[in-house]
Amino acid sequence: MGLVTVFLEILRQPTIGGVVSELMMFIAPLWVAVIVGVLVGWAWKPKWANLGREMLEDCSASKDTAAASPNTSSTGFGSISGLNSIKFQIPSCISWIADDGAQKDSSTVPPTLDSNCSSSTQLVEVKTGLVTGEDLEHLCRLVEVKDGGPAWIQMMDRSTPTMSYQAWRRDPETGPPQYRSRTVFEDATPELVRDFFWDDEFRMKWDDMLIHSSTLEDCPTTGTMVVQWIRKFPFFCSDREYIIGRRIWESGRLYYCVTKGVPSSVPRRNKPRRVDLYYSSWCIRAVESRRGDGQLTACEVLLFHHEDMGIPWEIAKLGVRQGMWGAVKKIDPGLRAYQKERASGASLSRCAFMAQINTKVSADYLRSLESSNNDASELETHDSSKKQSGGNNIPRLLVVGGAIVLACTLDRGLLTKAVIFGVARRFANIGRRL
Repeated sequence: MGLVTVFLEILRQPTIGGVVSELMMFIAPLWVAVIVGVLVGWAWKPKWANLGREMLEDCSASKDTAAASPNTSSTGFGSISGLNSIKFQIPSCISWIADDGAQKDSSTVPPTLDSNCSSSTQLVEVKTGLVTGEDLEHLCRLVEVKDGGPAWIQMMDRSTPTMSYQAWRRDPETGPPQYRSRTVFEDATPELVRDFFWDDEFRMKWDDMLIHSSTLEDCPTTGTMVVQWIRKFPFFCSDREYIIGRRIWESGRLYYCVTKGVPSSVPRRNKPRRVDLYYSSWCIRAVESRRGDGQLTACEVLLFHHEDMGIPWEIAKLGVRQGMWGAVKKIDPGLRAYQKERASGASLSRCAFMAQINTKVSADYLRSLESSNNDASELETHDSSKKQSGGNNIPRLLVVGGAIVLACTLDRGLLTKAVIFGVARRFANIGRRL
């Protein structure tokens, strides 16, 4: 009845122009609501809506692959279907050779997944220059806090009975926010943790953001891999695609693991949106347990991460801060499940197998990298909210209103709504302080 009353009041205007103007003012918000609803609905379209189209595209792609010549389909990134058929096979007759040409000790050679050595099986060598010694040098400087970047700001210090976690953030003059974290897992070896983080097949069991992974290329000599990830984002944006190059260097029981976005000839799609700027690398080493018994039975992981997800950086920082601990808490149960699976004698996945192919470097070489840059950044312990960031400025009213509308209209679970309301509250507090 309220709408009818308003409509009758509009018709009582003395002039036609007044009636038209009042009708326009009455209808305009409805059209805006419809348009916003369509846009939001499209952005949050469920995956089953694209199922039919993806099946047709897959069928079409398979026909094109079958019609292509063998030479065309067996080289480069384009032959994903060909790679999939061999990615879980490796001939036992391959000699594992390190970068310096020295043959590895047979006791350190990981077992092959397939003892059959077929002459028709081909291993695709990863293109050189994707992950190099320069990446190792950069990671070493990050680990020793000697990269010359801005100061790190501590943002979290939490723990559980079997894990402790600390996190820092910094805002470079250009580029997205950068994160540094230190995680210590009790009663875990560096080798197990190394395999755990590399094992994409097992990651699907504990990382609910990873919805697809595949190996595009790998190198049996250096252990370098190129993988494709598709990750699910919980709010404000659609899924994201990553083409990641990764490689591990080993010095004793110290492991430097580099993963970063690399160029690829894999065709881009509108959805999921590809993330080009991606860096996520870590240093893994044995440390003393917090039980204080002097035994190196714990494992420390120093992680350095940044990426440009296509989200305004202020929103990304708030989202990360709200959801960081909830995501980190899932890692420890996943690691313990992985320990049990490996202890039961389960076979290695291809990614875990590749994680055991490391490029060996000497401690002297690492020390030379660490001493090459003496400009150390300082660790600051004040809260990150006190530092003015240089991300994109967003109208606060729009963010608050949009967050509330999304939280009230979209059914994406309690975590998503908590994050959205957290963003709204944070910006409201900023507005009050100003």
